[in-house]
Amino acid sequence: MVYSMTGYGKGNAVLNGKDITVEIKSVNHRYFEYSSRMSRFFSFLDDKIKKQINESVSRGKVEVSLLIKAVENSDTVVEADVNLAKSYYDALCAISGQLGLPAPEDVTSIARFEGVLTQNKSEEDADQLAADVKTVVALALDEFIKMKTAEGQKLYDDVMGRLAAIEDIVTEIETIAPLRTQKYQERLYQKLQTILQDTQIDSQRILTEAAIFADKVAVDEETVRLRSHIAQYRDILKGDARQGRKLDFLTQELNREANTIGSKSNDLEVTRKVVEIKSEIEKIREQIQNME
Repeated sequence: MVYSMTGYGKGNAVLNGKDITVEIKSVNHRYFEYSSRMSRFFSFLDDKIKKQINESVSRGKVEVSLLIKAVENSDTVVEADVNLAKSYYDALCAISGQLGLPAPEDVTSIARFEGVLTQNKSEEDADQLAADVKTVVALALDEFIKMKTAEGQKLYDDVMGRLAAIEDIVTEIETIAPLRTQKYQERLYQKLQTILQDTQIDSQRILTEAAIFADKVAVDEETVRLRSHIAQYRDILKGDARQGRKLDFLTQELNREANTIGSKSNDLEVTRKVVEIKSEIEKIREQIQNME
C-alpha cells in the first residue's frame, strides 16, 4: 500500500457539552514533523494528539488545528487570589498616599493584575476532554488517511507504469548491445583491409580485438541489476509497510546502473536509450518524494 505525504482531514463532534473540531493537513517532509494551533488552555492535549497521529503517520510535515467551544456549562473554574489582590490594593494605597492621588475603589482594576484571577480545569474534566478530543482526532485521521491513500494510488500507478517503461528500454538495450560487437568487428575488418589492401588479414587477430571490445562495452551485469532493482521496487510498492526511504535508495541504484551503461556505451542508439531511462528515473524520483 502506497500513501501520499499530502493529505487533509477534518473531524467534528459535540461531546459532553463541547463542540470539538480537529483539522489535520500535511505536506512533504523527509521526516515526521508536527506542529499545532490551539488555545493555550488546551495545550496539555498537544502531546497526546501528536502521539495519536504519529501512530498512523510516519513521514510528512503535519499541522493540526484544534478548536473547542462550550455549548453547555463551562468546565472552566475562575479562582481569585484574594491575598494577592489585597497586596496589590495595599501597594496602590501606598502609592496613592505618597503621591496624593485618589485611592483605588474599582475591584475590576485590581482583578486585571497578573495572578489575581486564574482559570483552572478540574482533573476529572481534563481527562474526559482528552478522551473526547481523541475521538474527534480519530474522525479527522480517518478522512486524512483516506485522502492519503487515494493520492498514494495515483503515485503507485504512475511509478509502476514508469518501471514497466524502463524494463522495455532495457530489453531494447539488451537487443542492441550484442550487435555493437559485430559492427565493431566489421568496421575493424574494413579498416584493416583498406590499410593492408592485398595483404592477407589475420582473422584471428580481428576476433581477439572484437572480444576485447565486447568485454569492455558489455552491459549484461548492469541490465541484470536494473531488472533486479525494478523487481524490488515492485515488491516494496505492493507491500503494506511505508518504505519511502528504501525507495529513495533504490532510485539511486537505478540511476547508478543507467550511468554505468551510458559510460560504457560508444553507440549513439544505446546512449539515447540511457537518456530515456534516466528521464523515467527522474520522474519516479519526483513521485516517491511524495510517498510516505
